[in-house]
Amino acid sequence: MTATVPPAPSAPGPDTGSPGRVELPPGAVPEDPRFVNADLLPVPVARRRWTTYNFAALWIGMAHNIPSWLLASGLVTLGMDWKQAVLTIALANVIVLLPMMLTGHAGPKYGIPFPVLARASFGLRGANLPAMIRAAVACAWFGIQTWIGGQGIFVLLGKVFGGWADASRIGGQPWTLWLCFLLFWALELAIIHRGMDTLRRFENWAAPFVIVGALALLVWITVKAGGLGPLLDQPSRLGWGAAFWPVFFPALMGMIAFWSTLSLNIPDFTRFGAGQRAQIRGQALGLPTTMTLFALLSVFVTSGSQAVYGAAVWDPVELAAKTDNVFGLLFALVTVLVATISVNIAANVVSPAYDLANLAPKLVDFRTGALITGVVGVVIMPWKLTATPELYIFTWLGLVGGLLGTVAGILIADYWIVRRTVLDLAGLYRPGGPYWYRNGWNPRAVLAFAVGGVLAVGGSHSAPGTGPFPEDGLIPVLKPLADYGWAVGLAASLLVYLLLTTAGARSVRTGDGS
Repeated sequence: MTATVPPAPSAPGPDTGSPGRVELPPGAVPEDPRFVNADLLPVPVARRRWTTYNFAALWIGMAHNIPSWLLASGLVTLGMDWKQAVLTIALANVIVLLPMMLTGHAGPKYGIPFPVLARASFGLRGANLPAMIRAAVACAWFGIQTWIGGQGIFVLLGKVFGGWADASRIGGQPWTLWLCFLLFWALELAIIHRGMDTLRRFENWAAPFVIVGALALLVWITVKAGGLGPLLDQPSRLGWGAAFWPVFFPALMGMIAFWSTLSLNIPDFTRFGAGQRAQIRGQALGLPTTMTLFALLSVFVTSGSQAVYGAAVWDPVELAAKTDNVFGLLFALVTVLVATISVNIAANVVSPAYDLANLAPKLVDFRTGALITGVVGVVIMPWKLTATPELYIFTWLGLVGGLLGTVAGILIADYWIVRRTVLDLAGLYRPGGPYWYRNGWNPRAVLAFAVGGVLAVGGSHSAPGTGPFPEDGLIPVLKPLADYGWAVGLAASLLVYLLLTTAGARSVRTGDGS
């Protein structure tokens, strides 16, 4: 069976007595190893029990991490004052929350992960295109976070034991740093190996622990400084005029891109949700509020550090290492461990584990996918992406945001506008079924992705010496769009997909289509 346009909405399957939630009866899914394994099947309704607190705790645990702390510092380095930096971060997270809730809707309703949801728009085989893009981004982030976590352990243990930085070097780094990195890497994979319920329990207690740790750092530096430092009174080097907006818009897209990864694969978590109210309230309470407060906290702590040390210390690990109190150092060490593990496992291991399982269900299950993610995240050495604020915010986050926004536009258009949230659940696993399209690929989704992707990132440019792109942009005529990559990608792919789908449906009705 070959379909060239999305099928008309069909009955979603048997209602299990839980409003708005769908479950497959036993034996409804064919056991085709090319498209099915236990990790990709819908979560039974009885196991969808994550509450509002679970989702809020998930976001609190993920938002409280060192790269999040450094976002505000990166924006200040680019010339913003603390008010402009916090405003940019707050606005970005309010914006990205909307697509997160929209794509997250399919989780509690159907119990499916992101790559299975993508089959509805891209096709059973075509879903591997967005899944592999998401997996590649997650692997890079996993490496970044693991390296940062390993550095944190290295610095803090070096203060406790002394002499670590003087160890013999391998690959330009002390072997003790590589040991910390390896141990941290192994600890992360050990936790995820135990499954999603273990992750839920870990996030439940990690979230309040990290908040306490961050507040303890604020109290410590405030007492030491005798009040917050002068940084809060420093004016913006950009002002609010013509110099501000060329920095603001690409920075806003970069801040959106920071969590645009989760705007795609949030169904990997919401599939365990007790209902739509739990995921909507939990995400609304957890994401924008936490990121904004964390940005404020980082600015206040850094302000105090300037008063104490005469220079702003933006890295919380470096700041914590300045204390000579052994208990304080150990507490900071545990906080860094918990904070980094919390975000890295949830944001950067769960998604590629499912994505890789979708690529080869017969060979790769969730745990195997997690191990592959860990290995790839180290091999590609992504820590180089954080070398400068320009490279981190404009190049890395801007490029990633443009591509992921393009995928999000197609998912939202297909699920909400074309299908009005009605899916043939069994058909998502059945070759030759309603989502088979042309040999497992939906050409319209692929074309919409290509158009949106080119418009979003085709104009990518770098100032001389600050990045890998030509100064005039990869495609000079598209350079003006590059600063709005995420928004351009999402809007363009959504519109192109809808136009192609509407035109295809019309041609079939008039007898002109295949």
